[in-house]
Amino acid sequence: ENLEKNVNAGDTGDVEDEELTESTAFYKSDMFTCISSNGATSSQYDDERILLDEEGGPALIVGFISQRQQYGVILMDSELRRLSLYACHEGVVAKRTISSDWAYCQIVNSSSYDEEAMVYYVHATGDHNEARPMEKGLTCGWCSWYHYYSDIDHDSLSKNAHILEKSKSSIGFNVCLIDDGYMTAWGDWTSLKPGKFVMDGGMRVLADAIRMKGMKPGVWLAPFACDKSSKLAKDHPDWIIRNNSGRYANSANCGKFFYGLDATNPAVLKHVFDTIRRAVDEWGFEVLKLDFLYASCLQGNGKYDSTMSRAEAMYLGLRTIRAAAGNETFIIGCGCPIGSAVGFVDGMRVSCDTGPSFVPKFPLPHWDNGTLPALRGMLRNTMSRSPLGHRWWHNDPDCILLGESTKLTDDEVVSAASIVAMTGGMFLLSDDMEKVREERLSVAKRIFPLTGVTAVPLDLHSTINCGMPSILRLWCAENTQSNKADDLSAKEINIVSRSETSDKMTPGKILQEQTSNIGYEVGYSPGNTTDPYSRERSCFSVAPGLGSWTVVSLSNWLEHTAKLRVSFSALVSHSIEDFVAMGAPRIAPSLPADNSTPGEMSEHGFHVFSFWSSEYVWIPHQTLVDNNPLIKKLKSH
Repeated sequence: ENLEKNVNAGDTGDVEDEELTESTAFYKSDMFTCISSNGATSSQYDDERILLDEEGGPALIVGFISQRQQYGVILMDSELRRLSLYACHEGVVAKRTISSDWAYCQIVNSSSYDEEAMVYYVHATGDHNEARPMEKGLTCGWCSWYHYYSDIDHDSLSKNAHILEKSKSSIGFNVCLIDDGYMTAWGDWTSLKPGKFVMDGGMRVLADAIRMKGMKPGVWLAPFACDKSSKLAKDHPDWIIRNNSGRYANSANCGKFFYGLDATNPAVLKHVFDTIRRAVDEWGFEVLKLDFLYASCLQGNGKYDSTMSRAEAMYLGLRTIRAAAGNETFIIGCGCPIGSAVGFVDGMRVSCDTGPSFVPKFPLPHWDNGTLPALRGMLRNTMSRSPLGHRWWHNDPDCILLGESTKLTDDEVVSAASIVAMTGGMFLLSDDMEKVREERLSVAKRIFPLTGVTAVPLDLHSTINCGMPSILRLWCAENTQSNKADDLSAKEINIVSRSETSDKMTPGKILQEQTSNIGYEVGYSPGNTTDPYSRERSCFSVAPGLGSWTVVSLSNWLEHTAKLRVSFSALVSHSIEDFVAMGAPRIAPSLPADNSTPGEMSEHGFHVFSFWSSEYVWIPHQTLVDNNPLIKKLKSH
């Protein structure tokens, strides 16, 4: 129900009835959370068996279905017996009636998590905020940031765009994104670095050149941020948010200090509107990566309109951005409160920055597992937030780094590619493409084309593997739909046989075909009343004759080699008895010595194909009965 006050729920037995606050709570989550038990004791962890969420108890999903009024917070005690929801009103002068966003609470039975437990909540939130997931299709491209960082120029960008165009015979790049570094200071967006860019219409020249190579041009902006040294900060100090002490509020991130611009100020909104409109209309960019959006709603009472909450300020800022950009522009939100962006952005960064190493390197603390730039944090958040993908927007897991300038091992690069491919997120590279070894580039080629569907993490709430899911599952089944589905099957037949018809089905065309069918591939559209637990979203349609498959990604995130044991229920949709009764595959016996026709197929079993090693084995079904799991030995990471 709509919250008028804090709602506290808990055991009224031996627990004292005291208020649960941030200082007394053990767990804290912004906007929403999903809490469940893995149903196992510590002694069951010793065999390194992957504990599936469906083996545990029921899940509790609780949160707010929007963040337009206030930023909602969920608290829970260490015993998971008491719960508190509250809405933040920090710094708001109450001159009008104040109400919260709608709250949501649900208990989901764990009997069989064919989908992630919070799927109903995610759908309800998408509907409430009028999300339009995947309307503009799949994104596959290149970003300048992780090799060049801010040291970019016209020549380096043009060189990589040319290489991307030549690579379209193997990877269908459709976006080339110019990241930070083209301007002299944040806030002064038209001040191109002298000597590095064409000074007369330089951004338009780059955008047109990228478009001529068959890709959408993209550009990075931080519309609500400005550098301390910027001309904007000097000319408009009244636009900058101040903290409760009257000083400029701290909006810094790792390694950089900058100011946040007050979204409650009409002059700031006009500045942002003009900045976005210029990038789209004058410069000609079709993709906008908008970063550090949180800077518009920093804590502090030094704002133009003190009656507006931080969530209302963010909502006003995002509404201004979309109005300026228009509906056709693909907006990638970055550094933005998750709930605020639903319904406004087309793609959304769901992880921290990736980095050139698996864990943060000195001087950053290596033990940080979720917020500092590193591959581990990027993968962890990508898997944890995969249920949001294709329901609220196209998830942006951040870039895959292939180059030798990183400290990533070959195994770690393959792991990153596997997670990005399985979760169905945006596919972006970020290297000097001229220096990428063919062996590393082949990793990217292997996971193209994008599937357009999202795998389900099966141990998201039960993991003991460094807090990171170890198993993702994606169904593959023959397409049996009519009408559009018939056309899709024909197209997918071309995709399967593209090696024989490369002149007709280039990777770019494959991506275009997938994009045109993504609306019913992903299984969700606003107002969709179909069962959210149906497999449409996590099932990849394949051409007739290819049969039904389960694609499973197994990962070992530990610091040592480990054997992972996977239960049978993670691999197929039915019990072993039902699976055999429904016609499980059988292996053909060896041909008789006289080459006569072989007899009946011998035993039921499973075809197992290893994607990265291209190895195949046959496993008799008796091997997997009586809870005897599939065992895979994996090296670290």
